[in-house]
Amino acid sequence: MQRDAAFLRAWTELPGQAAGIDDEATSPGDAKHRYRSVWISDLHLGTPGCQAHALLDFLKHVESDHLFLVGDIIDGWQLRRSWYWPQAHNDVIQKLLRKARKGTRVIFIPGNHDEFARRYVGHNFGGVDVAEEWIHETADGRKLWIIHGDLFDGVIQCAQWLAHVGDTLYEFTLKLNRHLNSLRARLGLPYWSLSKYLKLKVKRAVSYVGDFEAAVAREARRRGVHGVVCGHIHHAELREIDGITYANDGDWVESLSALVEHADGRLEVIDWSGRASRTRAVALPVAPVEIETA
Repeated sequence: MQRDAAFLRAWTELPGQAAGIDDEATSPGDAKHRYRSVWISDLHLGTPGCQAHALLDFLKHVESDHLFLVGDIIDGWQLRRSWYWPQAHNDVIQKLLRKARKGTRVIFIPGNHDEFARRYVGHNFGGVDVAEEWIHETADGRKLWIIHGDLFDGVIQCAQWLAHVGDTLYEFTLKLNRHLNSLRARLGLPYWSLSKYLKLKVKRAVSYVGDFEAAVAREARRRGVHGVVCGHIHHAELREIDGITYANDGDWVESLSALVEHADGRLEVIDWSGRASRTRAVALPVAPVEIETA
């Protein structure tokens, strides 16, 4: 299928000098952030909603020993409906491959939107290892179970057709959000996510998020690990649930967030949305926003 061919082509091409990619932050005000590990997920490359330029800016300014791609990197569902693959999306893939080539351990855990990649579990493409799940040990000795999280979504598992309907409605919300933020940008206002706002305000959505987090934490406890890192629900979070560290790295459609591990093992959620309206301008140092665990 077309999306399978695109996946193999994107991840096996030798990284060239793609347009828009600059390995080094060369501007006087630029600053790079160094972490032991970085987790990102739900990029949804192949959709108009993907904030590829903001993501490229993040990847340009962040370095790490380990980089985990926690699912829904390429949106096979959307590509099946209509083909959308601008240069910026190819630049993201090339940037990831370049990081792998320069020594970053890159691990890709497919999600439900790029489930076609699960047939390649155990393979390595351009230095990127494809795995179904992963156990990561932090610098302070904690074991974290890394999964995308769709296996804990009852809609995905029991009624996938409903999930596809919901995905279509979600795309409509994102389209509306793009128009809204285009207007906000002209008015000099910062980026704001309509879909994220609805997720936090609609009672059923809030309940779904809570149920998902509790279910993932329960399974992590059953597996005997100290914590779990996931994506899937596009809601960045870092907190303790009954003694288990629950971490969700968010997404690059709504929240523009990532999870990072510092050299001492401390975990932190980084919010990059404040830069979304100026990713093409000279980058200024950004202090990461730390979320304290409960």
